[in-house]
Amino acid sequence: MSSGENYTAEIIELRNEMNQMQMDFSENSNAFFLCSMALIIFLMQCGFAFLEAGAVRSKNTTNILIKNLLDSCIAVIGYWSIGWALAFGDSSNNIVGLFIGHTQFFLAGLTNYPKFFFQYVFAATSATIVSGAVAERCEFANYITYCTVISTFVYPVLTHWGWHPQGWMYLGIQTSDIHTTYLDFAGAGVVHLCGGTISFAAAYIIGPRIGRFPEDGEEESIEIKGHSVPFAALGGFILMFGFLAFNGGSMADIVKPGEGRIVALAMINTILCGAFAALTFLIIHFLTKGKWTLLLTINACLAGMVSSCAGCNRMEPWASSFTGIGAGLIYLGLSHLMIRHVFALLRVDDPLDAFAVHAGGGLWGLLSTCIIAHEGIVYAIADAIGNHHGSLSFRQAFAQLGWQLICALAIVLWSLLWMVPIFLFLKKIGKLRVSAEVEINGLDIYKHGEAAYPLHAYGHGWDDYEPIKDKKSNAAPSRDHAESEQFR
Repeated sequence: MSSGENYTAEIIELRNEMNQMQMDFSENSNAFFLCSMALIIFLMQCGFAFLEAGAVRSKNTTNILIKNLLDSCIAVIGYWSIGWALAFGDSSNNIVGLFIGHTQFFLAGLTNYPKFFFQYVFAATSATIVSGAVAERCEFANYITYCTVISTFVYPVLTHWGWHPQGWMYLGIQTSDIHTTYLDFAGAGVVHLCGGTISFAAAYIIGPRIGRFPEDGEEESIEIKGHSVPFAALGGFILMFGFLAFNGGSMADIVKPGEGRIVALAMINTILCGAFAALTFLIIHFLTKGKWTLLLTINACLAGMVSSCAGCNRMEPWASSFTGIGAGLIYLGLSHLMIRHVFALLRVDDPLDAFAVHAGGGLWGLLSTCIIAHEGIVYAIADAIGNHHGSLSFRQAFAQLGWQLICALAIVLWSLLWMVPIFLFLKKIGKLRVSAEVEINGLDIYKHGEAAYPLHAYGHGWDDYEPIKDKKSNAAPSRDHAESEQFR
């Protein structure tokens, strides 16, 4: 072999090695990006925990915290064993593959572990949404049951429909001049609309908290305030932070040209939607109520971020302002008007406004991405004004909007089809709701034996009230006085 041939062989070998190194670098970079985003999204469990804990009374704080802890534990087992296979397992090219996957149970044969971890935290998020709607009266067995079913069956099947290349919602409608698909970049429908729908069903079937509505049948509701505004605010801030990774991380890849720009665009649109929703709600609330409310503004901000999930990768920043304003108005309508009328009539008690935030924001997000995002109705109108091809753009835009509505309806029906029978069965066997005695006295002591604010931690608990002396009377306070000091 001549020296020239040797050089050629070495160059080819070196090129192959460089290509392999580039592939390895790309794979590792994408894996690191996805795992990093998933870790931040996992922190949203902490956000939900603090938001819900602050919104309930102190006697139920431990109950809320352990539920959010177990949500992560139950979801990972359910998604590991069955959920991943139903969502992203290989599907044969037949009618079954349109609806579910059927391989890689217990992750057998899986190599894409970063994607599993990322999708797991999404599944846990979908399940934890419901706990706020049934707070302060939910039986523990009920929570374990619905959390398992949502993370193992309900959410995975929806993601197969919408995010798997062979899912029926993903495939959409294909004709010679129209091509529709399911537009939901980060889960406005499969995560939030699903969780919000189940929240409404759960709150309706389980019934309101004792004292939430007058017993004389009047529609006017009675507000039950939470015990810690700082806790709720901290939870809201953590969720706002987590939403940036929730939406930006849905890009999944980071190494190809332009992908980093899309990640940044998704994050910018997310925070813009939240900001416009929060300010829209806050201003209207001040003009009508005269108060600058913190907690409801946080919820409005979260509703705006939820609405951004569907189209944050394809909207221009100016368009996200309209999505955010719409989300703020929708949250206002669902949280205020429906509470005063529809919710009061049905006696639906949703302490965290889970339905208004997640179902309202999620549905609006699915629709707005067909209206003001690229190739949406607004762009079709501009196209019709500018050239003679507007009719085709109109047909495409309205066909896409119609398909989004069909997909949204499918998400709602699938969620209710699973969870309503389960809730009714649990109610039938007495495992849906705690007894009135437990609800009145609080779930922390009766169910967990651990008060969030134990009296002895402050030096005046049940066992040590006698040594405490009143400085003026030099007498020990009575047991009635000690009882009055207990946090409620």
